[in-house]
Amino acid sequence: QVPLKPGRSLMDWIRLSKSGKDLTGLKGRLIEVTEDELAKHNKKEDCWICIRGFVYNVTPYMEYHPGGEDELMKAAGTDGTDLFDQVHRWVNYESMLKECLVGRMAVKPVVASKGESCCIYSVFLQQIPKDETVLYMKTFMIKCILVCPKKVYIFSLLCFLLHSYDWFQTDSLVIIVIYTKQKDMNAGLVIVDCQDKRLRGEIIVDEHSYLVEVGRYCSFVIEVEINIVEKVRKVEIILKKKDNIHWKMLGQPSESHNTFMKRVDRGLFYRKCKLLSKTEVTHDTKLFCLMLPKSTHLHVPTGQHVYLKQIIAGTEVVKPYTPVSPFLQLDFKELLCRDGAHIYLMVKIYSCGLFTQALDHLQIGDYISVSNPEGNFKKSQVQTSEELFLLAAGTGFTPMVKLLNFALTEVDCRRTVKLIFFNKTEDDILWRNQLEQLALEDERFEVHFILSQPSEDWVGKQGKISSSLLSEFVKRSRKDCKVLICICGPTPFTEQGVQ
Repeated sequence: QVPLKPGRSLMDWIRLSKSGKDLTGLKGRLIEVTEDELAKHNKKEDCWICIRGFVYNVTPYMEYHPGGEDELMKAAGTDGTDLFDQVHRWVNYESMLKECLVGRMAVKPVVASKGESCCIYSVFLQQIPKDETVLYMKTFMIKCILVCPKKVYIFSLLCFLLHSYDWFQTDSLVIIVIYTKQKDMNAGLVIVDCQDKRLRGEIIVDEHSYLVEVGRYCSFVIEVEINIVEKVRKVEIILKKKDNIHWKMLGQPSESHNTFMKRVDRGLFYRKCKLLSKTEVTHDTKLFCLMLPKSTHLHVPTGQHVYLKQIIAGTEVVKPYTPVSPFLQLDFKELLCRDGAHIYLMVKIYSCGLFTQALDHLQIGDYISVSNPEGNFKKSQVQTSEELFLLAAGTGFTPMVKLLNFALTEVDCRRTVKLIFFNKTEDDILWRNQLEQLALEDERFEVHFILSQPSEDWVGKQGKISSSLLSEFVKRSRKDCKVLICICGPTPFTEQGVQ
């Protein structure tokens, strides 16, 4: 993020977008935009960007963009979808930029693939047994063959061969069985929601996911259970019927039903969670406890985050947060078992922060939308390391909480964990007592607090992140020791730390 001029906050942008002012320069008309036309609008004073087939005039938004004008200019006059997805695909640009919509990109005619790729495709199809699921697969792949490169549709077909589902019922239950063929199947890879008369079951496979999504009959479900059978690599979604009625079909399939695709292409899914409590951690930071719906199965893996979504002044605003454990020094597996129904968020409340102020004004019992987990952190990085260094500044400490618990309780390997925690003042240090207590109880863990604005009484280290300061703490115990360093905090802190 970059400092914005006065009068250029998110709230100011919302006011401008609702003022009725013509932000596109087209007096309300929508046009079809060719690639040549899009390319002409590539200057700060005349900047159009395409996102997912829709073109926006972002010229009036330049001074309001939290990432600065230079970031927007990277996509000026081009299709910025990939860049947008890399940086912040969670932002609801449709809502934020709806008054800047110029129109849709002109569609190019699609030419069907020929030759070897079609032959390979037909060979694969011959090896698949004929049933209803496969008929759907064939239809899907025929569509893919018209628009996708060879590698993409062959990969998709192979994934379909590895992921499928079946279902059966008794008088009181409906059981959906998803065959994943996936090693190390665990609860964190399964997300199930049964809400708004729709069942949605998603199996995470690295950067991809397999989805079962049907509607209509879910209004007759009163309870949902998940059973993971690791040995045969299958997941059972068990639905308890409201009445002992025989289901003629599982439900009306959605467009995304029975598909395997990249998670970034699938989009975010939200459910409404109830605020159970908010507890003061420091003078400006609170711990929020959110309860998942009864029919939702969701565990946020270590190192991953969720998005919160709220409607503020008629505009949908989304922000990412990393869930924490409710406290330190608790067995990680036990925590997963006993606390799968809650999500804990440690949030700093900013006096001028539009989103955090709205979050802080939520009353106990109010609801807020929470997304599926996202992130690409691999726990195996921790499991294979002998020394773990955590560099955190302010609420950049939040991703470190689960990481700490995981490194000290779930991993069997003998390792040392060192937290170097940067703050302005002593009053800003999150969970100081818990961290100091953990350091006393576990000889593998040590914590160092570094303040940039200490009081006269402070006897510890002071300063900001730098090479000389870090060299005191970040040292290998031996030359061949495998080290993992994780860093999180404000952008300048992180960039300086990485350097």
